[in-house]
Amino acid sequence: MKDLSEIFPQIPSDIDIVELDLEKIPQHVAIIMDGNGRWAKAQGKPRLFGHKAGVDSVREVVRTASDIGIKYLTVYSFSTENWNRPEDEVSGLMELFAKSILAEMDELHANNVRVQILGDISPLPKKTREAFEAGVELMKNNTGMTLLPAVNYGSRDEILRAVGEFAKNNEGKQPTEEEFSKLLYTHEVPDPELLIRTSGELRVSNFLLWQIAYSEFYVTETLWPDFDRYEFLRALIAYQKRDRRFGGV
Repeated sequence: MKDLSEIFPQIPSDIDIVELDLEKIPQHVAIIMDGNGRWAKAQGKPRLFGHKAGVDSVREVVRTASDIGIKYLTVYSFSTENWNRPEDEVSGLMELFAKSILAEMDELHANNVRVQILGDISPLPKKTREAFEAGVELMKNNTGMTLLPAVNYGSRDEILRAVGEFAKNNEGKQPTEEEFSKLLYTHEVPDPELLIRTSGELRVSNFLLWQIAYSEFYVTETLWPDFDRYEFLRALIAYQKRDRRFGGV
């Protein structure tokens, strides 16, 4: 792991870096990246301009998470409901996904990052789907942090798929939590300890409904394109101050 002064070279005055306990870094952080459209609107730009700016935040958070020792990072990139957005925005996002993956692939690979997709990417345009598949294939044997883009992902859809898969092979049987969890997209991944949502919205938006049963929530008013490593640091410090009881006393 890099020295903290390398990861966070310019600590804002409101952050005390000594509050970050490297022994208590969460294994799995999940992020609902929200606010790209509002960020663009505030600058008089189209929504896609905000999505493009948001790519820089993804890059910075991925680097920071990897450097600090987080093992799994899930980013909510495109939900099953996002197909209902204007056609030009959806097509622009698909093109942006393809370009971003291809542009970042070599650096992710050099940093030993593995990529695992959450969701059904079969309906994606061929160019976008093949970019995701190429990234997964290139990095499949890497042993560092696992980056999990949730693409064409909806938690209700995921749960219904798992129910159908279990029923197909186990007629009349009630699954245990462990058996059911193994049928989800996240079957190889521990549940997230920390869920971050940007832009101040107070909802989970059909994201990891099963997996976040005991996740700690951190909501920030910061819009996603403005979410940098120091905002991430604030979230981690806040998480470490929580008393996680899992229903106990």
